[in-house]
Amino acid sequence: MNYKSGLIAASLALLMLGGCSDDSDSQKAENGANAQQDSADSQNAGSDATADPVQLVFGTGGTSGAYYALGGALKSVLEASPVVSNVQVVSTGASVQNIQNIQDGLNQLAIVMSDVAYDAVNGQNQFENNPADITAIAGLYPNVVQIVALDNSGIKSIGDMAGKRIGVGQVGSGVEASAKIALAAAGLDYDDLARVSHTGYADSVTEMSNGNLDAAFFTSGVPNSNITGLMQSRDIRFVNIDGDTAQKLMKDYPYYQSYTIPAGAAERYNLSKPVNTVAIRNLLIAPASMRDDVAEDLARRFDEYLDSGQVAVGALREVGADTLDQDLVLPVHPGAKRYYDSRHNSAQDSHAEKSDSVDSDAADNGTTEHNAT
Repeated sequence: MNYKSGLIAASLALLMLGGCSDDSDSQKAENGANAQQDSADSQNAGSDATADPVQLVFGTGGTSGAYYALGGALKSVLEASPVVSNVQVVSTGASVQNIQNIQDGLNQLAIVMSDVAYDAVNGQNQFENNPADITAIAGLYPNVVQIVALDNSGIKSIGDMAGKRIGVGQVGSGVEASAKIALAAAGLDYDDLARVSHTGYADSVTEMSNGNLDAAFFTSGVPNSNITGLMQSRDIRFVNIDGDTAQKLMKDYPYYQSYTIPAGAAERYNLSKPVNTVAIRNLLIAPASMRDDVAEDLARRFDEYLDSGQVAVGALREVGADTLDQDLVLPVHPGAKRYYDSRHNSAQDSHAEKSDSVDSDAADNGTTEHNAT
């Protein structure tokens, strides 16, 4: 081989080696990048699972109301979650304050009424120019607008409240919000009343018992123990919200629904005649920033509690498990939605299996009958 041929051969060998080296390095780099991406994906997928358990401040309502009792009942249920280390149940001014506390980072969980939540996410009324970034963990029982008047007050309808002394709930509470709306639907406002008392349930009952209030709003589950207590000491009547007033409410506000407190139900005041009124659903809410795994397990724990047969708060027994994520005025938290979607899919699969089993049994019976003939 002459010098020139040798030089060409050597050059070709070097090119071949260089090409192999480039391919190998490129493959290594690509494999390394893929490995890093896989690792990142794995970490992201498992970040919730490996994160520390969280502490939750649970905003409720006044100590004499159902919200506070419900918070106390749910405390141990939610603390059983492996992603929750502690739940601190706190008394608050209820719905409006609870949402503002979530906005301010003071609460991580709360019970609110749908009307206040609707205003909050739409940045209107108390939340004008301050829309709240909140989500639903679950829909709860309906809060029924119950207006109770002393029997000698002369109040038979909301319109009769003009010139009367009325308890409208604590300032900023969901009770006050619904009272204002109900009064407005009947063509009244605070200026039309002889006295506006911003009293909670217990204080309204005391004031009515002493004859210092003619009527009061109790927007809560049925029965309300404060009303039951008042019935033992004074003659009272329930004021209907029906007719044009109810129609206007449900037309103007999408969170209202009609509701009837039945007559003759011992567990619901044992009334002599039904009361026609309206109701607003309660919600268990959390900030949109709550970790998905926490929201998912909170929804699971609450659902399992409803099915446990150990529900301590009577109003919760009205909640249908299949309605927890249905017809809510708030978006369902993505973590909670993940649980509900799984639950609905499991229910559909179970229903399909039962249908298949019934069809199979029917087919077997048909074959048996045919063979018998």
